[in-house]
Amino acid sequence: MWLIIRLNLVMILTKKLHPSKKKKFDVAMQLMGNNVVAALGPQSSGIAHVISHVSNELHIPLLSFATDPTLSSLQYPYFLRTTTSDYFQMQAVADLIQYFGWKELVAIFVDDDYGRNGVSVLGDALSKKRAKISYKAAFTPEASRSDIDNLLVRVNLLESRVYVVHVNPDSGLDIFSAAKRLGMMGKSYVWIATDWLPTLLDPSGTIDPEKADLLQGVIALRRYTPDSELKTRFTNSWRNMKNKRTLKFNSYALYAYDSVWLLARAIDAFLNQNGSIISFSDDPLLKDTKGSALHLTSLRIFDQGQKLLDILTATNFTGLTGEIRFDSDKNLIRPAFDILNIVGTGSRTLGYWSNYSVLSTVPPEKMYSKPINDTFNSSSSNNNQQQQLYSVVWPGETTVKPRGWVFPNNGRPLQIAVPYRVTYPDFVTKDKGPLGARGYCIDVFEAAVELLPYPVPHRYILYGDGKRNPSFGNLVNDVAQNKYDAAVGDVTITTNRTRIVDFTQPFMESGLVVVAAVKRIKSHPWSFLMPFTWQMWAVTGVFFLFVGSVVWILEHRMNTEFRGPPRKQLITVFWFSLSTMFFAHREKTVSTLGRLVLLLWLFVVLIINSSYTASLTSILTVQQLSSRIQGIDTLRSSSDPIGIQDGSFAYNYLINEMSIAESRLRVLKSQDEYVRALQLGPAAGGVAAIVDELPYVELFLSNTKCQFSTVGREFTKSGWGFAFQRDSPLAVDLSTAILQLSENGELQRINDKWLSREACTGQTNPIDDSRLSLKSFWGLFLICGIVCFIALTVFFCRICWQYSRYSSTPDEEVKEEERRQVDGVEESGRPAGRSSRLSGRMPSFKDLIDFVDKKEAEIKEILMRKEIPKRHQLGSSHSQGHST
Repeated sequence: MWLIIRLNLVMILTKKLHPSKKKKFDVAMQLMGNNVVAALGPQSSGIAHVISHVSNELHIPLLSFATDPTLSSLQYPYFLRTTTSDYFQMQAVADLIQYFGWKELVAIFVDDDYGRNGVSVLGDALSKKRAKISYKAAFTPEASRSDIDNLLVRVNLLESRVYVVHVNPDSGLDIFSAAKRLGMMGKSYVWIATDWLPTLLDPSGTIDPEKADLLQGVIALRRYTPDSELKTRFTNSWRNMKNKRTLKFNSYALYAYDSVWLLARAIDAFLNQNGSIISFSDDPLLKDTKGSALHLTSLRIFDQGQKLLDILTATNFTGLTGEIRFDSDKNLIRPAFDILNIVGTGSRTLGYWSNYSVLSTVPPEKMYSKPINDTFNSSSSNNNQQQQLYSVVWPGETTVKPRGWVFPNNGRPLQIAVPYRVTYPDFVTKDKGPLGARGYCIDVFEAAVELLPYPVPHRYILYGDGKRNPSFGNLVNDVAQNKYDAAVGDVTITTNRTRIVDFTQPFMESGLVVVAAVKRIKSHPWSFLMPFTWQMWAVTGVFFLFVGSVVWILEHRMNTEFRGPPRKQLITVFWFSLSTMFFAHREKTVSTLGRLVLLLWLFVVLIINSSYTASLTSILTVQQLSSRIQGIDTLRSSSDPIGIQDGSFAYNYLINEMSIAESRLRVLKSQDEYVRALQLGPAAGGVAAIVDELPYVELFLSNTKCQFSTVGREFTKSGWGFAFQRDSPLAVDLSTAILQLSENGELQRINDKWLSREACTGQTNPIDDSRLSLKSFWGLFLICGIVCFIALTVFFCRICWQYSRYSSTPDEEVKEEERRQVDGVEESGRPAGRSSRLSGRMPSFKDLIDFVDKKEAEIKEILMRKEIPKRHQLGSSHSQGHST
């Protein structure tokens, strides 16, 4: 009972104190004397810092409601927070900012440990979401009404219209009262209050009309406590309680109630385990000093403090605020907040935030059974698609989400840097008019600004001395370092630049190309050979003879036009082969295989003729340009000097990305230097080629009457855009405006106004590149060769089959000839051995050739005669069988 009274005394005193730090420390010393085993409270973060030092020294567990995130168990091992840390509340605010798509906000906070440390954590949380605090508006806890008014006047002059208010409850409403007077509670304003605001409101949901009038459209966070039967019984008991000092309570009262029960459970467990053994010891380091009101020697160390702390952190029960259990950092598990919207004389719940499900319209306790949402520490833009809240009624009674920023009301226009170009002034340069700049890029920017639904006051500031082109890399760096608000001009979008600034949608396509001096190729007597490479000519000629030979073989046995003396047949093969080129062959094909081969070959010849005609026509009619430099690859492999426009990003690109030696690069400062360097060439102190962006090159070629030409292809792809500081909302809106300019044709009209010149279509077309090579036709030749091979295979298989039948037994004519030879020998008295050897010899290769050379009709006739005796013999054998 003594312990409970001591704890109550600590709570009452710390709640009423607002002294200096010295007085706070004196009071803390008095409270920590007389053998204290535990302390409950305070809610003030400043006092909690002081008492935490003492509790650490005396090993006294401190159960506090202070939300300052810097009060951690790492620094204060005996500090135990029994409510949700502001670390999680600031994470919830950052998730809200990301959910609504804002990039900047103004933090309004009280200048003490509670306010400063909370806003510091908010800044860290926002940086993970690629957002930031653009201005920190702090005021003292004792700030007067005029001080708050002056603070909000300064805030209202800023660009951001998203305000996060993190103050004490006693001064919070003064902020909104001043904002109401200054007209800062209307449309385009966003107000987000941390949990101090719900502590002032009636938990039943009804708000005093005067307060509600100040808070219309405000979003507030409240520590989430789930509905339960235990909580309902406590609320009813509180309402029925008599002689109570207040009629209502907030979420801190619920956490205080659970904290008392937590400590009571822990002390009960401690006494059960330890019995009545509670001891204290003196601290030898603590000594009284002369004249000091602090009796340091009265402070004694609680010997069993660590054991009680372990019991406290291991305690687990369900209280009014939900599950009471601590994690390894001695924070309550499952922190969550209600997202409230003040509307009318009450508040409506937009959704919930927890470190488990982030933003959701489903209560956190129902989400715990689902797979964990790993978006808590993620900054991906896809998280917004997974999170959801109900619609918000914003200040000014509108449901349209405010843009979150406006141009500042301090009279300062947008400071825009414009490159003061020397070369190609058509794109952007100095002007004596009111704008101070003119050119294609200026007209595009002005047209895009006119499409925005709000005015954009701006002023052009020339960047450069006008004697040479400025460095565009330095221009972008100055924008990133906040020296300028934006850069408008022919600024190329590169990977390195996008890391430090934000670009709009490209308004001009660009890319690096190579420009070189070229010479025109005139026609010569051998131009007719140019359409094909020598390999193509060789293979085509071989196939003409090959196909002619195949057709001759297939037609020779049955087509009289392919028979005759060897000399005539050789001429026929050559004539037939070459005449198919013009489809003028007069020989007819009669065999099926020959017609198949000829049909496919005529198709191949048709394609070759058509390609040859088209290529020759192009060579003879289109002007051919030739250059020793054929593109970036040949330029890299050479050692010739290369021209670069002054100030272009191509200088660093060629060195860093293309590995070209810096000594080879020549900076050219005007179009005249372009012309002079290309005309001189590398041998006379000029350059072999110039590497520049395509829009510049097109304008240069037009201005020089197409005297030079691009070689090779565009070897990079990029574009020009307007550069803004990181996370500038104006970059997004201007990107949309540029797309509208492109769709309605205004962008093309501006292009025609400034850049409409005679186009140079001439690009080097080396003869070797325009020739038709074998790689374009090898598929046709392969198919033709396969068909010829198959036809020959079928033909020779048929020949072999016929020859096997022909040579199996001698025919009647051969036998008759042998008989005559035998009779003649007998009459002359000569031996008949030679004829006998002739009739019995094996077939030779000459016999096969003679067989192949015979006509198909003769072979068929011989084979038919051989079949007749066999049939007679077969018939006689049948008749003998019948007679028997």
